Amino acid sequence: MHTRKLGQGLTVSAIGLGCMGMSEFYGARNDEESVRVIHRALDSGVGVTFLDTADAYGMGHNEQLVGRAIRDRRDKVVLATKFGNLRSPEGGWVGVSGKPDYVRQCCDASLQRLGVEVIDLYYQHRVDTEVPIEDTVGAMKRLVEQGKVKFLGMSEAAPATLRRAYKIHPIAALQSEYSLWTRDVERNGVLATCRELGIGFVPYSPLGRGFLTGRFKSQNDLAPDDYRRTHPRFQDENFDRNQRITQALEQMAARKSCTAGQLALAWLLAQGTDIVPIPGTKRIQYLEENAAAADIRLTAEELQRIDAALPAGVAAGARYPEGGMKRVNL
Repeated sequence: MHTRKLGQGLTVSAIGLGCMGMSEFYGARNDEESVRVIHRALDSGVGVTFLDTADAYGMGHNEQLVGRAIRDRRDKVVLATKFGNLRSPEGGWVGVSGKPDYVRQCCDASLQRLGVEVIDLYYQHRVDTEVPIEDTVGAMKRLVEQGKVKFLGMSEAAPATLRRAYKIHPIAALQSEYSLWTRDVERNGVLATCRELGIGFVPYSPLGRGFLTGRFKSQNDLAPDDYRRTHPRFQDENFDRNQRITQALEQMAARKSCTAGQLALAWLLAQGTDIVPIPGTKRIQYLEENAAAADIRLTAEELQRIDAALPAGVAAGARYPEGGMKRVNL
């Protein structure tokens, strides 16, 4: 696996592993299988060493799961986790917090659940617009000074927010949604600001929450409790219209002798050496398939063909339900 650099000094595998779906959102979970996936990721033959989790995933379960999986191989991992999304005891999304005391409490709790002494990359999961970003990042900076965190990150932050945060402490990475069906960051100044400041970019949902792989032919392919059923792009006419995206991808992938998902990841990697996608999976088969995308090289002509077939704005429907969009710092 090739490596890339996020910000000033954080070296990670060119493709990471998003662990969220191992705990909830995407149907039934299987902890034993998830641990096997993480172990396989860390094997030298795969080399995906950049793991992404958050305190909100599974109400803490995901951090505990990841911590269990890396307990005897911590030195092989670049570990990223997040704070800031508030959930009710029942699991509902109830808000965002960037209060300094909350930042400190979350970090200590994450360290305990993960069973580690230091977090390699600590993100603010969503921006709290009620708390000055200077106060939030100031608290995060103190975590670095205390040796609890090595590098700082943000997620779904607007350009102005990034600039203010960076003045308090260098930001190594911004994690935001970016894929062939979500290209907002190319047009709203987010990607340009990251490059101006030297911030690495970590696309989450680089496979369109699995849609871009072509595995979903109808809504019935999703488990009854799969939260993607609540997303506009997976509903009704939007689902049918978005099938044309995967059909186009599959046709181009066939000419490249790869899968649609691999082509989507290769396209992202080709957008710049500062980009490190973190596709999620609960299956070793898909983990290995995703990792292999790092070796696919696209020519200028192939990239032009992909852009022509799948231009920015091609997806039908919003990327989140209304409540999710409200938590995005546009």
